[in-house]
Amino acid sequence: MFKKVGPGVLVAAAFIGPGTVTACILAGVGYGYTLLWAMLLSIIATVVLQEMSARLGIVTQKGLADVIKQELRTPWLRNTVLAIILGAIVIGNAAYEAGNIGGGTLGLEAIFGEAHISYYPLVIGLLAFVLLYLGSYKILEKVFVFLVIIMSLSFVLTAAITQPNMLEVLKGLLVPTVPSDSILTIIALVGTTVVPYNLFLHASLVSEKWKSTADLKAARRDTFVALILGGLVSICIIISASAIQSTTVNNVMDMAKGLEPLYGSAAKYFMGIGLFAAGITSAITAPLAAAYVANSCFGWKADLKNIKFRLVWMLILGLGVFFLSFGIKPIEIIKFAQIANGILLPVIAVFLLWVVNRASVMGTYKNTKFQNIIGIVILALSILLGAKSILKVFGLL
Repeated sequence: MFKKVGPGVLVAAAFIGPGTVTACILAGVGYGYTLLWAMLLSIIATVVLQEMSARLGIVTQKGLADVIKQELRTPWLRNTVLAIILGAIVIGNAAYEAGNIGGGTLGLEAIFGEAHISYYPLVIGLLAFVLLYLGSYKILEKVFVFLVIIMSLSFVLTAAITQPNMLEVLKGLLVPTVPSDSILTIIALVGTTVVPYNLFLHASLVSEKWKSTADLKAARRDTFVALILGGLVSICIIISASAIQSTTVNNVMDMAKGLEPLYGSAAKYFMGIGLFAAGITSAITAPLAAAYVANSCFGWKADLKNIKFRLVWMLILGLGVFFLSFGIKPIEIIKFAQIANGILLPVIAVFLLWVVNRASVMGTYKNTKFQNIIGIVILALSILLGAKSILKVFGLL
């Protein structure tokens, strides 16, 4: 069974980052079960888009950026598009990285208190730097993923203990409602689930794991199972947070109240360990993903030890620490990261849909009409949400 486990698990691990926990808790505290539909929609969108990305990787044995570069024949157009993709991934991952380090900071704050809070981002940034530079992050990542799984189980159990009204939960899942001032929270839920850089990462990883189109069935199963389980955890976090009595979440202690039905006064330590684990794991993978995209865009064919490859992840990691050093609350940074991802998603989704419809790339494995209809609906919704987010931020909505 474990030999069949593929990149879907790594993609799903992005669900359980600090951004997910924060966005879901804010949604549950602020709006109860009413935004569960947004999470369900996000899970469906992720499964559809990641399946396309995985199929592309297996059929072409290349990454998404490589295929886009190959298919755009006009030099100026190719260079412009690659610059947009590279810029989007660098900006998005820098914001995401700040959110990851911010999540780890919240975790350390819960465990050790606020006494040395100004040093926490530097500690996490330095730890991520050392692990990336040595290239020995894989063993530690397994440990952190294990810790994140503990946190996930904690939320699933808490959701059960709070004994939610199942009719209200079903209504929240199946009847879309947009409460007043909830649009940015909806976009944050989408942004934390459908992560743009995962579309690049997935295509590259499956081409290393599977070498034949005969493996498409295994890749689809891997994608569906892992992402649906990840989505279930996100839904449970919203349900758990709905039981929190207060109406605002300003710090990690407010977030820890979501686990109090299960752990009582020790809840803050479990939340702290989980957020630290989720933060440090993502703080390693987000810069790496950006470096892989740059590798494809510039055609470097560089390995992990190459100076060009290292400079890209150093830039992302440095920007993440830099953003946090302005004294902005980590929760605010995490919210911004999810909104930034929600805006970047349509850009990446357009190119993915374009290449998986080209017979010259996919042959008989190109999108069916049904897949295209779902893909276009997802794209239209992501453009609508992105536009609303921009209007909301500038006070025009």
